[in-house]
Amino acid sequence: MIKRIMTDVDVKAGINLILKKIDETYANRSKEITSPKPLLVAVSKTKPSQMIIEAYSTGQRHFGENYVQELIEKGADTEIQSQCPDIRWHFIGHLQKNKINKIVNTPNLYMIETVDSQKIADSLNSALERIQRDDKQPLRVLVQINTSGEEEKNGVPPTEAVGLYKHISENLKNLKVDGLMTIGRFGHDYSTGPNPDFIVMMECHRKVCEELNLEPSSVQVSMGMSDDFDKAIEMGSTIVRVGSSIFGYRAKKNAA
Repeated sequence: MIKRIMTDVDVKAGINLILKKIDETYANRSKEITSPKPLLVAVSKTKPSQMIIEAYSTGQRHFGENYVQELIEKGADTEIQSQCPDIRWHFIGHLQKNKINKIVNTPNLYMIETVDSQKIADSLNSALERIQRDDKQPLRVLVQINTSGEEEKNGVPPTEAVGLYKHISENLKNLKVDGLMTIGRFGHDYSTGPNPDFIVMMECHRKVCEELNLEPSSVQVSMGMSDDFDKAIEMGSTIVRVGSSIFGYRAKKNAA
C-alpha cells in the first residue's frame, strides 16, 4: 500500500525553487554547450500520493520511481489517475527481467531510463508486442551507462553504449531509444574539478551521435540529481532527476 500521510514539506516551493535553478544554470552555462533546456523529473519514490498530486498541481508532469511495485501501485492509484490525468512516469530503478510484464502495463508509463543490457531491451520489446499501449506509440527508453565502473552500479560499460543504442534503434520496433542515462559515483568533490562521470557521459553522447549519425540535440542525457543537477546542466544534461530537494528526505526502502 502507498502510505498517505500529512507532511509539512512545501512541495510547491520545492518545485519552483528547482525550476528557477534550472533556468538560471541553463541561461548562464557556456555557450559551447548547445543541448536543449533540461526536463525536470521529480523523483517521488517512497512519497505519498498527495505529495505527487501537489507537485502536479504546480504544472509538474514527469515523475520518477525506483521500485517496480511502487510504480505499479501509484500508476493504479485512483486518486492520482483522477487528479493527474497527464502524469508521465519514468522508471529510474534497476529493472529485472521477471518484472517487465508488470511494468509495461503501468498506465501513463512514459519512459524506462535504465535499459542496461540487450537482454532487457529484447524482453521489453517482446512484452510490448503482447499488449496494446494506450497511446499506441513505442515506449521511450534510455541506455544506462556505468560511467563510474563501480561493480554495484548497473549499466553497460561506456565502450558498449553505441552497440546497445544501435541494437535498440535498428531492431526493436516497440522501443524508441531517446538517449543515455547514468547515476555515477556519489559525493564528488567539485573543488577538485568537473565530475568525471559527467565527462565520460558526454563522451558517450558524442560517440553515439557521431557513429550513428544522429543530431546531438535528438539524443537525451539523463544525469544529475538533487546534489549536483546544476553541475550536470553545465556539462550538457537534458534530464535531471531531483527528489529530496522537492519532497524532503525519503525513508529507507524497507520503511516505505
